[in-house]
Amino acid sequence: MRPQNTFRRLRIALVPPLWARVAPATQGGVEYIVYLLAEGLVKRGHEVTVFTSSDSPTIAKVEALCECNMIEAMERNRAWEYAYYETCNIAEALQRSNSFDIVHFHMGGYAIPLGVLSRAPVLHTLHNPITPDAIWLLERYANAPVSAVGRQQIAKIPQKRRSSIRVIYNGCDFEAYEFSSSPGKHLAFLGRMGPEKSPLDAIRIAKQAGLPIVLAGQPLDEEERAYFVKKVEPLIDGKNVIYVGQVDYREKVDLLKHACALLFPIQWDEPFGLVMIEAMACGTPVVALQRGSVEEVVDFGKTGFYADSMQALSSLVPRALSLDRRAVRDGARERFGHERMVDEYLQAYEEILQASRNGLPALTPARDS
Repeated sequence: MRPQNTFRRLRIALVPPLWARVAPATQGGVEYIVYLLAEGLVKRGHEVTVFTSSDSPTIAKVEALCECNMIEAMERNRAWEYAYYETCNIAEALQRSNSFDIVHFHMGGYAIPLGVLSRAPVLHTLHNPITPDAIWLLERYANAPVSAVGRQQIAKIPQKRRSSIRVIYNGCDFEAYEFSSSPGKHLAFLGRMGPEKSPLDAIRIAKQAGLPIVLAGQPLDEEERAYFVKKVEPLIDGKNVIYVGQVDYREKVDLLKHACALLFPIQWDEPFGLVMIEAMACGTPVVALQRGSVEEVVDFGKTGFYADSMQALSSLVPRALSLDRRAVRDGARERFGHERMVDEYLQAYEEILQASRNGLPALTPARDS
């Protein structure tokens, strides 16, 4: 749905994390979302500045705090403590806030207390799970305009504060993903090689379903590395369990396109799970454990299936393989196309700006669809 207001050119600052470059092919899910938002806003005629690293290939103006993203900087031993860089990036955006009509932080709750120092209206998007500390913060700054990426993500926030949080689902550029009309011969797992993402359960489900599985991703830290070495690596045989490591954008699309289904057996309450709609963009259905955002993202029986136990998931694989892959892609695109996401953020900006002009709190109702 397009915004109904008369078009006016906005000066918008976007402030993402610095972990990954703001790019179409990135290791960071939030940075990819910010990339799609920046591109969409610029194409609508808005003036967009992204406070990020200079290696970010966006058509928006880049206000660069550092030469390369923090993941690569740390791998090259050029940076050690991320918090210093994030704090500076927030400060840079606030220092220049009078140059913008709105400043949009994607830093979770960290920037909320500092947002009161902005000379322009601010929107904070929450991309991470909501902890008791985050609830305390949100209630302390009850008038801070906030959006979330899912209803389940904010379910534990008291109703009075939750009612002011608009839910805007993440989007995906479906044109950047190749569609395949026929299912492949393997299942796919794409994510961190850690217990929260549970590649071990993906292997077990594949074995029970009688299908080979291709695993892509890598451990993020030493804890995940120990899990991978002890639990996953011994099961890799190059035939029924194939491990391809970290994949780039092209390799990711190829993996998802040729899979018969994506397994998503998460062991934590993931706020969104972008890989699910990336698979759907290729026509590949999702079989997922019913946790976190899964019920909001997967249309049961249309774009995939979910269950509340691992034992039930293997029996759902044949049903997923029988789904119409064109319907999988079309259904997901209708709900999660990035143009819809850009529309909804523009609506949120206009509401915040209108409230600011009228001297009112910028309360944005939660989204129900």
